[in-house]
Amino acid sequence: MCSLFSSVHLKYTKRDYDTINKILKGNMKMIKRRQFLIFGTLLGVSPYLKAKEFNVFEKAFQEVEATIAGVQEHLFPRASKLPSAKKMNSTQFVFETMTHKSFDKDIREFVLDGAKELISRENGHFVAMSSVDKEKALRAYEETNYGSSWLSRIMTLTMEGMFCDPIYGSNVKEAGWKALHSFGGQPRPDARYLDV
Repeated sequence: MCSLFSSVHLKYTKRDYDTINKILKGNMKMIKRRQFLIFGTLLGVSPYLKAKEFNVFEKAFQEVEATIAGVQEHLFPRASKLPSAKKMNSTQFVFETMTHKSFDKDIREFVLDGAKELISRENGHFVAMSSVDKEKALRAYEETNYGSSWLSRIMTLTMEGMFCDPIYGSNVKEAGWKALHSFGGQPRPDARYLDV
């Protein structure tokens, strides 16, 4: 941390400090050099903090991604009348949705923690289980309030992906709409909310 402050110290010269103080002098009290350096550091470091937060989430998601995908694929299998979760890129949709700045951080943590709980309950074997064993494991998890809420959340996120506009990366070739003999809302979006 010391090197970070020293690099900021070198970045801002006394002349910069004096110029800002002259600008602020009319409306505000003079800021101290230490406050100026700390403020400058926070401004300079804030993008890195946000990037670090994303990297932490990305790593945490990767740890449970196979389990979430396994649950989605069990809930929406290939042999169903609806398109499969795998075909619809449902896991990627969930990841991208959860990384959006407007997504609730508590729900993000709940999704991750719920997947970790399922992994723990099944001793890390859920992904490798047969369909029959997965059904038993999910039914047992559903019997708990926490598990029931978690499965409901996964179902909701998966269905959002399956029936959203294809521009968001899921509902590939409008297969979700076609399975229901439906169509998306009008007007259709021009850009993904992730790109806004």
